[in-house]
Amino acid sequence: MIKSMNIAWWVQRWSELDPGKPAILYEGEEISYRELHQRADRTSCWFQSLGIEKGDRVAAMLPNCPEFLEIYLACSRLGAIFIPVNFRLAGPELEYTLRNGRPRLFVFGKRYEEIVESLGLDRELPLMLQAVLGKAPATGGHENGRFLDYVHDSAAFDGKKPFLTQSLGPADPEEPHVIMYTSGTTGQPKGAVLSHRKTFFNCLNADIFFKLHFDDVMLVVLPLFHSGGLFIQASPMLYKGATMVIHPRFDPVRTFQDIERYRVTKFLGVPTVYRALLGVDAAEKGALSSLKVSAIGGEKTTPELLAACSEAGFRLRQIMGQTETSILLWASEEESLRRPGTVGRPVFHAEVEIVDASGKRVVPGEVGEIVVRGSIMMKEYWQDPVRTEETLVNGWLHTGDLARQDEDGYFYLVDRSKDMYISGGENVYPAEVERVLREHPGIEDVAVVGLPDEAWGEVGVAYVIAKNEHQCTLEALHGFCKGRLAKYKWPKRVVLCEEFPRTSLGKVRKAMLAEESMA
Repeated sequence: MIKSMNIAWWVQRWSELDPGKPAILYEGEEISYRELHQRADRTSCWFQSLGIEKGDRVAAMLPNCPEFLEIYLACSRLGAIFIPVNFRLAGPELEYTLRNGRPRLFVFGKRYEEIVESLGLDRELPLMLQAVLGKAPATGGHENGRFLDYVHDSAAFDGKKPFLTQSLGPADPEEPHVIMYTSGTTGQPKGAVLSHRKTFFNCLNADIFFKLHFDDVMLVVLPLFHSGGLFIQASPMLYKGATMVIHPRFDPVRTFQDIERYRVTKFLGVPTVYRALLGVDAAEKGALSSLKVSAIGGEKTTPELLAACSEAGFRLRQIMGQTETSILLWASEEESLRRPGTVGRPVFHAEVEIVDASGKRVVPGEVGEIVVRGSIMMKEYWQDPVRTEETLVNGWLHTGDLARQDEDGYFYLVDRSKDMYISGGENVYPAEVERVLREHPGIEDVAVVGLPDEAWGEVGVAYVIAKNEHQCTLEALHGFCKGRLAKYKWPKRVVLCEEFPRTSLGKVRKAMLAEESMA
């Protein structure tokens, strides 16, 4: 067993080397490495008492909180597979995730109890145990219940049981660590199976990119259920024995306060986060003098935003990645400003190339698809051999992103071969939205396109051929999407059309629709 590739061992090791060092700062609470290790250990014991074994899936739908990380670590310790669940999902999306992942245990916050109960999965997935954590949140507050209290109060755990003594985690670092779901190109999410080795090498890449140090303080505002929050921020901080600051939700004013109060040294946000920070009144902004590295990723970044952030005190490094790989390209502050439009060069622990349709590497200046090979690749899509075979070809992971390289090896995004846009840092696949909207009784046909938006980066526009125009207002479509799609996937505009421009094969020419809207 290679202990060094198990994140639970990192926390255990730091609990021995520097037990009093703060691991997590959360809503005024300080959790040391010793306490975090003890909590993860007790959670592991609770899992065992419920019959959780190596290879079982454990799903968690929680806001950013210590409990999320305790469950993550406990799964790592036992060799169980962790499934972080996006708490923004609507009922059908959540139901698909749970049916596909079939977790042995599903832990969710009190605030999500109603949507979970509405699914009736306790009848159809009888093996799935459920645990509701926390109390209803106070106005403007956070989850008040404590996960450790829940574990201690459980009849299966009396609080006196000794910590686990068996070997940590899996015997093979290639074994699954996390199944992280990403929106689906064909209308259904895909569960990317990520190994312990992948988590480890993602941390090594983040270590180099952020120039991490034992004394660093990272403010985590991205959701932990996403790759950016879990694998680029939280996990690397635990690897380095550093400190992270987390909150249940992002607040731009509090972000400035946290940076000044906790002397935050490292920070990562998506463009939507930085636009919100730029909009904070000068009187409410705090000092940024402690920041050593600020980074941006998750969606397209304009030179104008980079310049505005630099003027405000955030000199941004850029990263680009996806759920299946985490970081795969990066650029320094100087490179980002000196080479407008670049998304950088390959990370250290991976091979990244641009290839044509036959898989041959293209020459500089020629457009092709970005492919990745190495220890940061996912293993497969969970229970989806067809899409796995389409994505993993001859040892290379095909990202679906089209790009070109200059003579110095810097990458420039051109387009996406997969029909996707990014709104507020969240991937949205039009096929998924279209599938829902085609069930609307007033719609004959629909095409969804992501268009630029000043606040969110990109938003969805629904081009509709209507059976009944009065039923196809934006308000009506939002009402129809409610409960069927997460809110960030709802179209922000509706354009009525008589017909769609199509290719000779009948495919909608979405680029032409977008050009007409922006003309």
